Amino acid sequence: MSDWLGMAVTPRRPRPELKDRILAQAFATRRRPMAWPLAVAAALVLAVAGGGLLWRRVATLQSDLAATRDTLSLLRLPGSRVIPVPVVIAGRPGQLTIFTDSLSGLWLVSCHNFTPNAPGEAYQLWFVTQQGMRPAALMAMDQSTPMVLSFDTPEGAGKITGMAMSVEPREGSVEPKGPMLFHVSL
Repeated sequence: MSDWLGMAVTPRRPRPELKDRILAQAFATRRRPMAWPLAVAAALVLAVAGGGLLWRRVATLQSDLAATRDTLSLLRLPGSRVIPVPVVIAGRPGQLTIFTDSLSGLWLVSCHNFTPNAPGEAYQLWFVTQQGMRPAALMAMDQSTPMVLSFDTPEGAGKITGMAMSVEPREGSVEPKGPMLFHVSL
């Protein structure tokens, strides 16, 4: 009917790129409903990974809280002393703090900014007694992160007059053989 008005347009074939674009949109539309299971799976993986990281962080915070509680309870005891000990290891300044209670025999040592041990080595703390040096604790430090260590006075140690630290083999020594890093009187 429009032909007789002279308004008819001569039909022509669409450009090839138009056909490709329309087909690509049609296939993409078909694939979209399948994308939601992937999104759910990705969200689940992220939630599990985030939960694992959160769990590790909570465990670290619980450990830090327990160490803080130990420190505070130690500081409240009547025979408590706090002895700061500056230490220089391989030219790097560090800080060791000794918390001790003469009545309970409890010791807590906090180390900050220590140089990590060489492979096969550890820092070893020593009680200085009237009978000589006695092993107190072994600190294998693989990283320079702060370390808190608690231990008791061994039975039969006698009067403890000081504390010292040396570098020893990783399994420890019965007497100091390595270089002494500090020796402090108590």
